[in-house]
Formats: sequence, structure tokens, C-alpha cells
Amino acid sequence: MSEATAAASSVSVLGLDPGSVRVGIAARAAGSPVATPVGSLLRGSSTFWPELIREVRDREVRVIVVGLPRRLDGSEGEAAVSARALAREVGRRTGVRCELWDERFTTAQAERELISAGARRRRRRDAIDAAAATLLLQSWLDSPRAAGR
Repeated sequence: MSEATAAASSVSVLGLDPGSVRVGIAARAAGSPVATPVGSLLRGSSTFWPELIREVRDREVRVIVVGLPRRLDGSEGEAAVSARALAREVGRRTGVRCELWDERFTTAQAERELISAGARRRRRRDAIDAAAATLLLQSWLDSPRAAGR
């Protein structure tokens, strides 16, 4: 393992997959190479910020990766504007560095994986946001950009 890779894996990282209703959460513990699902929070609920801040503090998170939903052609629409605003607010409220990461197809891929694992429709609905956040975070962790941190 290179020195850069070792340094990158020595910090806890949180992944957020922002949706219009819920925000999926995944985490990578310091020293671990893999992202794991945490759950989801209702966006706009009175408990959203206190619960997110608690996750960040309890896990001693040093980087938060926020999914940036781009269109198929790579352009950004309203969802991307909302994700950028969420990333700014998360950074402001937590004091943790936030990075945006292209999250095209994570929800569709998460649903395909849950279906292939035999998850029933209700279970998929409950798990999709955290699964998408896990795919997003793992993609970031596997990227050369993450290894260089």
C-alpha cells in the first residue's frame, strides 16, 4: 500500500446520497477499505441536522462525500443545484470538508443489486437510499483521487 493510500484509509469518511425526500448515508471507518450502509434521514425533518451531526461526531468523520446527480450528458439540473447547496450546508454545520462526487446511476444500480439479492419491494424501498450512498462512497474510495488524499 502506498503512503498516499495509507493516509487516505486512515480517516473516517461519510457518504451522502441526497434525494428529494431522503438522504442515504454510508460510512467507511478509518482503516477499512470498504463502505457500509448506515441508513437514511428524512430531508427537511426536525431531526435531520441533529442526527447527521451526531453521525459525523460519533464516527469522527474527516471527509464527507456528497453525491452530485448529473444528467446523462453530464450537465447539471435542479437536483445538482440542491446537492451543491446541501454540501455547502453540511460543511458549514459540521466543520468537515465536503466533496462532491458524480452519482449518476447509483440508485438504479442499488435497486438492481437489491433485486438480485431477493429483497422484496418494501425492503428495497427502505434500503435503496443507504445502498446508493454505499455505492457512491465506494466509487469515491476506489478512485485515484481518493487515494491521493
